[in-house]
Amino acid sequence: MIRGPVVLAIETSCDETAVAILRAPGEFLAGEIASQIDLHNRFGGVVPEVASRNHLLALRPSIERALLKAGAGIAGIDAFAATAGPGLATSLMIGFSAAKGLAVGLQKPFIAINHLEGHLLSPFFGGPVDPCVALVVSGGHTMLVDVRAAGDYRLLGQTRDDAAGEAFDKVAKLLNLPYPGGPEIDRLARSGDSARFTLPRSMIDSRDDAFSFSGLKTAVRYLLPKIDLNDPQTIADLCASFQEAVVDVLVEKTIAAAKRCRRSLVTVSGGVSCNSRLRDRIRAACVSHGIELRLADPALCTDNAAMIAFAAAVRFEKGESSPLTAEISPNLPLVP
Repeated sequence: MIRGPVVLAIETSCDETAVAILRAPGEFLAGEIASQIDLHNRFGGVVPEVASRNHLLALRPSIERALLKAGAGIAGIDAFAATAGPGLATSLMIGFSAAKGLAVGLQKPFIAINHLEGHLLSPFFGGPVDPCVALVVSGGHTMLVDVRAAGDYRLLGQTRDDAAGEAFDKVAKLLNLPYPGGPEIDRLARSGDSARFTLPRSMIDSRDDAFSFSGLKTAVRYLLPKIDLNDPQTIADLCASFQEAVVDVLVEKTIAAAKRCRRSLVTVSGGVSCNSRLRDRIRAACVSHGIELRLADPALCTDNAAMIAFAAAVRFEKGESSPLTAEISPNLPLVP
């Protein structure tokens, strides 16, 4: 049996040092993630200098552990890949330079991957990429994409200000909830009344595929002086009301885009796709409209190198690689 090429991928776009080894098309061999959540928690968000310094400390041990788990030597890697952007420049540079250096030293191909493409393709991990309308929803990005095939994308619309995940984290900070705020709001919302507080559904009737969550965040801020922030039930109700407002917009616009583009498949990926209410609501909406749904596995939703390795394997098997002159791009768009 012919065995596919082995790809080692590095992801350091923000505060996670991640390494994955994959045999194409999707045989996951090993992975390592060194989290920095505890380091940044006291700051209420990611500090770029702290993130970069800790990527330097964690990357080599992470590569060595991944190779050991995979039972592979570095010389057995067929191609090296890394996230080129978007992300924090000082973080991107660490993983990108390491992967490129390994490729040069071992005279192997190098593949620069867009972080957003990693998220976009994650629902198809290990299989073919089918035409669909994709909702990519994460801390820094909220967008709808018409996927014709792997590498052939049409951006339908994206957020004009705060991304959904950014709004979750900012509202959580207003409520003095732990970082990262999204999972904490999700947890508290399960015991809350989503109908208690009336909050705006920005651009839900705009008849386009753009998003805006800044106004929702501001509405929550103006509401805080009027409520009892020491009452746990009030906090739970506010979390549920805020979450429902975000989910309403995401689901409504995703279904509308799929119907307009005549796609029978919807995919959802990115960190916010772990949100339990979003997963439940998008499932129900797709069933109601006769649309197939593929959700990214939760392990592939937050920043990870497995999705970068899969995106690289898809490109490598098509004969694609990147020039060694390639550089990072902190604002790298998914669609040029």
